[in-house]
Amino acid sequence: MLLTPILLSLTPANLDPQVLNPATAQHAPTAPGDQSGDRLRSWELPPSVVEGERWSPFRDSDLIGDYGQPRWTSRRLFPTTRVYVMRPGQFDFEFWQRVKTPKRGPSTVETQYEFEVGLPGRFQFDYYLVTERSGSDGTTDISEVKYELRYALADWGKLPWNPTLYAEWKSVSGGPDGYEAKLLLGDEVAPGWRVGANLVYERNVSGDLANEYQVTMGVSRTIIDEKFSLGAELRASLTDVHGDRGDFEKELEIGPSLQWRPVPNMHIDFAPLVGIGSDSRRADIFFVMGWEF
Repeated sequence: MLLTPILLSLTPANLDPQVLNPATAQHAPTAPGDQSGDRLRSWELPPSVVEGERWSPFRDSDLIGDYGQPRWTSRRLFPTTRVYVMRPGQFDFEFWQRVKTPKRGPSTVETQYEFEVGLPGRFQFDYYLVTERSGSDGTTDISEVKYELRYALADWGKLPWNPTLYAEWKSVSGGPDGYEAKLLLGDEVAPGWRVGANLVYERNVSGDLANEYQVTMGVSRTIIDEKFSLGAELRASLTDVHGDRGDFEKELEIGPSLQWRPVPNMHIDFAPLVGIGSDSRRADIFFVMGWEF
């Protein structure tokens, strides 16, 4: 008889089925669709059911899907910095424009069309088609085709900073092909505060055999849950070529970053970065518009 009050106090009705700290949450995978059999999108998924106190007041921090990842990781948050992978079965399209303004000479407008799909086993595959136009009178030509594969090493919160491996091959029109390898890191360090960082190595496989070593970082703060966030981004790189190894061209860019989601399945990212130092561009402006299907 003495055990009855104790057992009643431990029943699910007395527990808060909300989001724990992602590092310690025990989650149950959400169903792949509703009772009608329709596929749910990231903003439609219910949070994973856990026992304990709510980690964050923001719905965008709810843990969702097979990997128990925060809802905000299901779409791009920073133009310069990637974080984790998408849920299996998720399909997104992104339209990019990047305006690169050098210290001297005309600006270059780079337009990118990106198709992203989440795969089982914590994999993600992306395909990019890139066009480029130099100056107001230049012609727009297909400059690159790129293929990307990501793999997250564990479910969200199981490893510090949720490390994800990234490999990319680029086929360049009229220039040297190349590959890129990245280590993606990211986490929510406090309710509404999201941080990402990428360590990057890029190499051309012919021509000048250029090597680029790059670090990117982004920090973002939720202003309006699932609608608007503000932050900052940084991009720093060292580049040398085969004939002059160790003599690096140094670039540093920094600037504000924002994301606006006018409707649940759309995100708009804007990051106008300013170059610092003699080797850096005057400006490097990113605009991204994405749609989840």
